[in-house]
Order: sequence, then structure tokens, then C-alpha cells
Amino acid sequence: MRCLVLSGGRGTRLRPLTFSLAKQLVPVANRPILGWVLDRVAEVGVRDVGVVVAPDTGWAVREFVGDGGEWGFRVEYIVQEPLGLAHAVKVARRFLGDDDFLMCLGDNLLGSSIRGFVDRFEGEGLDGLILLKEVEDPRRFGVAVLDGEGRVVRLVEKPSEPPSNLALVGVYVFSRRVHEAVDRIRPSWRGELEITDAIQEMINMGCRVGAEVLDSWWIDTGKKDDVLTANAVVLDEYVVRDVRGEVVGSRVEGRARIEEGARVVDSVVRGPCVIGRGCVVENSFIGPYTSVGDGSRIVNSSVEYCVIMEGSVVENVERLEESLIGRNARVARRGGRGVVRLHVGDYSEVEV
Repeated sequence: MRCLVLSGGRGTRLRPLTFSLAKQLVPVANRPILGWVLDRVAEVGVRDVGVVVAPDTGWAVREFVGDGGEWGFRVEYIVQEPLGLAHAVKVARRFLGDDDFLMCLGDNLLGSSIRGFVDRFEGEGLDGLILLKEVEDPRRFGVAVLDGEGRVVRLVEKPSEPPSNLALVGVYVFSRRVHEAVDRIRPSWRGELEITDAIQEMINMGCRVGAEVLDSWWIDTGKKDDVLTANAVVLDEYVVRDVRGEVVGSRVEGRARIEEGARVVDSVVRGPCVIGRGCVVENSFIGPYTSVGDGSRIVNSSVEYCVIMEGSVVENVERLEESLIGRNARVARRGGRGVVRLHVGDYSEVEV
């Protein structure tokens, strides 16, 4: 079995960050989202991984993933214009050959392993298996309808009137028959080849397509608030107390990870949170569910429930919360008081 990891797309809902950064490389708990996805793929035991990248941001994905050695993969990069998930399967045809393959979205996080999901596909001899999750607003997603025996009978992409509340999570396993289905479909009203249409065509062709409903958490990190939620969940589940940096005249409470080379002076740090390598935190409060990227400076400020990316500066901000701050950005307050909530792109400067 092979694997296809989709790491392209425009990331329009995360702009301005995604003008200069692939959305899959936005960090949660100071690690790119794509890294967490590849961890799940590695658990399955797949060794040949095709990483689909966009023409403009693919270089950054290549820089992060490299040759795949961190995960034990053999990696091939496949460049795709953002024309839909089924189009990604089409352009990856040479890499996939006639093998079964696992397909994962590089910006979706799962709270559980997918090893059993892949085992079921292989054990039941299916042509397709999709992962679903009950959601409150299925209009944002591809939606599946199941029959009384749990088989997939219908799929709809982002319906205005959803026929169910079961959203496609972004993890699929396919046999080679999906390629025939992709060749049969046409672009949707969005101008894209939709994977939901391809799966529906597989059903029409008489293929065996099963479904499994996820019983753990799932986060599609397409928007700022989703990234902040993912950061909080990952910090809550994975961070343990680990203080390796210098702490001077400060108090560290709970599950805080302070990396080597970081310096915390006259401050309070309350976990779960992560403070990266080479950071300086001075006369400040770092609250729960905050990630501070490597080389950042937080001075005379209070920060809570934020993702602050590498090399950024926050100065004299009485209370910064629910904010996503890009790389090498600067946020400073000249005067006044109150809460600040921001979504700031790379290399930006904001004075409030």
C-alpha cells in the first residue's frame, strides 16, 4: 500500500498567513500541522508516500518533510495546481500505479490512530473506505448518507441542505478502481474535480465502498479559530512539564515545556503551553493553550490562547488572546488598555 498526502491548495481562509506559508505548515504546539499528520501515516506502516504540493509553496513543504527519513518514508513530490482532491489523485497516477493507497489531507488532525481503519479496508476487500464524523454544520464539508447497514449510498459536496450530519474527515483508502471513477467525472460548479463525485461514481460502478464513523476528535484547520482550537487540543493531550530553559525570578505552573536556550525572567508561565528555543519572556504572563515559536520575544505583556510563530515580538500588550501571529511579526501597544485579538501575517507590524 502507498499513501498520498495532500499539501497543496491556496489556504484562502487563512490569509494573510498563507500568502507566504503553506497552510499545512502553520504550527500547533510549535510543530507544523503536516508533521502531526505524517505521524499518523507512519503508524500505519506505509513506506512509499507521495506528497502533493502547490507550485508556489511546495518548496517550503519539501524543506520540512525532506526525504521523509524522520518518519521512515520514501517520499516523492507531486506538483498540482489546486483543482480538487480527485484531480490530485489524477496527477499522482504514475506514482500510485495499481496499488491500493491511503489518502490524507495535510491540514486535518485526528485524535486517534488510523491503523485499524486501514486494516478494515484490507480485511474486507473493499474498493473504498471513508472516514466520517458527526458535525454541527455539515454545510462546510462533503457529506455522506449511509443505509441501514452502514454502507455509503450517496455523497454531496458542501450541500446547502445537508442530507445528513456525517462529514468526510479527509482520510480515505482506495483500490485502483478509483482511477476509473476519476476519469469518468467532470469538474463541479467550483471548477474542481471533487473526491465526493469520484466516490459516488465508484458506488454507481458497483464498487464496494464502506464507511467508518470516527469516535475521537477531528479538526479541519482551515481557519484561524480552527488552528487555535487544534493548538489547544494538542497542547492538552501531548505536552508534559519539561523545563530546559533558564527561569529567573519567575513561576512556572502546570504542564509547560520551555525549550533549551529560552529565558523566562520575572514572569508567570501557566501550562499547558510551549515556549520555543531561544525565546525571551520578560515581565509577562504566558497563559494556557499558548505556543510561542522559536526566537520570539514577549515583553511586558499577557498572552493567552495564542499561536505566536517563530521570530515574533509582542511588547507592552496588556492582554493578547485568541490570536494567530505570523513569523517575524511585531505587535506592540503605544497606549491605552484592553484585550487585543489579532490574525497577523508574516513580517507584519501592528501598533495598537
